[in-house]
Amino acid sequence: MTEKTQYLIDKLHTTHRLELSEYECLIERMDAASRACAAEKAVAVRKEIYGTDVFVRGLIEFTNYCKNDCLYCGIRRSNQSADRYRLTPEEVFSCCREGYRLGFRTFVLQGGEDPYFTDERLVPLVRHIRTSFPDCAITLSLGERTRESYQALFSAGADRYLLRHETADPAHYAKLHPAALSWQHRMDCLQELKSIGYQTGCGFMVGSPYQTSHDLAEDLLFVQEFQPAMCGIGPFIPHKDTPFADRPAGTLEMTLFLLSLLRLIKPDLLLPSTTALGTIHPLGRECGIEAGANVVMPNLSPAGVRDKYLLYDNKICTEEESAQCVACLNLRMERIGYRIVNSRGDPPDADRLKTCFDTD
Repeated sequence: MTEKTQYLIDKLHTTHRLELSEYECLIERMDAASRACAAEKAVAVRKEIYGTDVFVRGLIEFTNYCKNDCLYCGIRRSNQSADRYRLTPEEVFSCCREGYRLGFRTFVLQGGEDPYFTDERLVPLVRHIRTSFPDCAITLSLGERTRESYQALFSAGADRYLLRHETADPAHYAKLHPAALSWQHRMDCLQELKSIGYQTGCGFMVGSPYQTSHDLAEDLLFVQEFQPAMCGIGPFIPHKDTPFADRPAGTLEMTLFLLSLLRLIKPDLLLPSTTALGTIHPLGRECGIEAGANVVMPNLSPAGVRDKYLLYDNKICTEEESAQCVACLNLRMERIGYRIVNSRGDPPDADRLKTCFDTD
């Protein structure tokens, strides 16, 4: 690790801000020593706010239909090999009921951009979950919708919305998506979600095709300026039925380094250690926690559909029942000195955060 790298990590730790060129410098000079340094500081920062708590989210992948044709995604519209499914509202609610029994207090409803799920179908479902489980948080990850739709779902009881920005560079975005999709529209959606009042999450892939160090630096700068409540990142993993089938996957090392930097950018960030990390390395999710993440997302979807929601190849935990996933993750976290907690897992309020980092 160079003196310059040490200086920049220290600066980020202290100020939570860097310039674009400084982020690019860190990314280009990443090595084992800089990863260890960033992780040590990230874990210390996270423990000041969250201790050894790891928040658990119950993921319900309720439809793998999608109207879009993103070049990297296994459920893209053009993939004729995908085995399509939709869960009924009763099936989704059953997943929530089972999750609640297992201790989950956040449910994440995720799906492709499926035109079938109009507001007329989704709003009653969200409202039913809200009234049935008033102590739980409801997170949606349904892609781009109108502001009116976002508002209706928020009014029905949704608390959080995760919409990965995918890349902060418009030119790079155009290389990953069909011409019908707009980088500016994605950014507009994120701003709308935040203005409505959602705890808003963004995110990006690490090692996606055509990605440069400059692109990743722009992603970090975007997070710094946007100040999301959540940020979901994971390594790019190719899917055999997409145009990027032969592209190399993103690396564990870079993903872990960026997790640490994200923690230093926003100390109270809700930062998942993703299934994709566990897919590229047997201990990937543990590594993510030890790099500064503080969220894990076991799958509550019915076991019979898990192997159909494949955004990338070789996804783990597709055959386990929900209880198995939870028991496995509990054990994994305990082995590295952390504990899964049964709470909504909201970010701390501003006063508590100020107390943690008051320098006056």
